[in-house]
Amino acid sequence: MKVVVTGANGKVGRAAVQALLAAGHDVTGVDLARPVFERAVEGAARYQMADLTDAGEAFAVIRGADAVVHTAAIPDPTANPAHVVFRTNLMATFNVLEAAVRFGVPRFVNISSETVPGFLFAERGFLPEYAPVDEDHPAHPQDPYALTKLFGEQLMDAAVARSDIRCISLRPSWVQNEDNYEQNLGPLVRDAALASGNLWSYTDAYDLADAIVLAAESELPGHEVFYIAAPDTAGGRDFAAILHEHYGDTIPLRPLSRPDASGISSAKAQRLLGWAPKRSWRDYLDADGRALASS
Repeated sequence: MKVVVTGANGKVGRAAVQALLAAGHDVTGVDLARPVFERAVEGAARYQMADLTDAGEAFAVIRGADAVVHTAAIPDPTANPAHVVFRTNLMATFNVLEAAVRFGVPRFVNISSETVPGFLFAERGFLPEYAPVDEDHPAHPQDPYALTKLFGEQLMDAAVARSDIRCISLRPSWVQNEDNYEQNLGPLVRDAALASGNLWSYTDAYDLADAIVLAAESELPGHEVFYIAAPDTAGGRDFAAILHEHYGDTIPLRPLSRPDASGISSAKAQRLLGWAPKRSWRDYLDADGRALASS
């Protein structure tokens, strides 16, 4: 397929481009970075600069695609003014999806977020209604980033209602790669007393990329939402024990697939997409949370 990957220079975008190329697809990478003659996006056939908040530029890069993987976004609400996060993320998603609908692109993969229920950036305290969290959990976003991700999913619902496009929204947990495992997960591996705003969950960038390929190739109808998370907790700790230690009985615990199960369930993605995570923090870090020499 001819696949357009937006945000192709980002952590998720780079991994997605590599995985789609390895799967035999023709990939065009799109991002804000200015192209130069020598620029390549990890082997992508083409690279195009575009500001996707501009409808004309979004339409220009989507034309002719068989599938769109939309990873482009400001990734959190903390480093930009709230209105910038909201406007950038929501308008980019709207413009790219609108172009896909108008050009008859059959498949759209939307990178949403684990924050949709209200995790991580809530200004007032938030606790999930149960754990592990799954796709049925109610959405209570407070911050502009999580709101744009929820609204993005609603845009997918509207698109499939008015066209033949098939949409999949992936909600990855905290995405890690070889560059940031030690910085981000190392403290959680070393110290069992540390709390975690997303229930000790994480996602390997390359496992997420595998899910993106499956989503781009999927024939699932309508719009489906899938959480993508590693099957284990950061640090490999007993989930029931750490949940009780930090939250007492305030978060009802549902059945676990394994003692060290993640606080976010990816069972639906494994069942309907055929996704099988292959990587763990253990592939990158030792028992003290330090980077392995080979990682």
